[in-house]
Amino acid sequence: MLAAILFDLDGTLVNTDPLHYRIWKEILKDYGLEIDQTFYDTRISGGLNPLIIKEILPYLSEAENLQLSEYKEARFRELASELKPVAGLDRILAWTEECNLKRALVTNAPRKNVELMLSVLGLTEAFDPVLIAEDVGVAKPDPALYKMGLNLLNIAPEQGLVFEDSPSGIRSAVGAGILTVGIASTHNPLALLEAGAFNVVPDFTDELVWSLIRGADVSEAEPL
Repeated sequence: MLAAILFDLDGTLVNTDPLHYRIWKEILKDYGLEIDQTFYDTRISGGLNPLIIKEILPYLSEAENLQLSEYKEARFRELASELKPVAGLDRILAWTEECNLKRALVTNAPRKNVELMLSVLGLTEAFDPVLIAEDVGVAKPDPALYKMGLNLLNIAPEQGLVFEDSPSGIRSAVGAGILTVGIASTHNPLALLEAGAFNVVPDFTDELVWSLIRGADVSEAEPL
């Protein structure tokens, strides 16, 4: 029986990648690097800032790495008010309410970003638990983050469903044994399937999403 849906944040609830790409492009240009979409998709998207910077700019000290990480996220927050939810998000959240399903948020995003994005989306109280990688000391693609989510929700893997937009997030959720649907807002659908996604959709309006959850044993409530 489906008891909970676990959501990623960046690229799943809100399509942040175009904004992240714009900021990284702007920042790395100051370091003499001209990046394109392929570089961003393969070497930046879905990663943690300190690891990204260590790989791309290995000559920076730890202090400089931290300063750049913080600057990048501060710049993101300056522009976050322009973000919009992924299509169909309101519909699936309403359906979870009807069916009395639990909702969790599992994200690698920094806490300040998480709080701001949820505020912009009007979802500050929508998820419990909210698992933030920097708070718990483990990040995707490590499956421990999703396993922790299952423990806090007090459910078995087969009682959960995950929506994720990145290969690293999908590997994390699949590694925890949870059926995972890829949201192809930012990555090639094939890359999401190769990472282990059960199926891939462009957003929450896709009929594949509704065929899947309508077929799940959840409650007597009818979906919207």
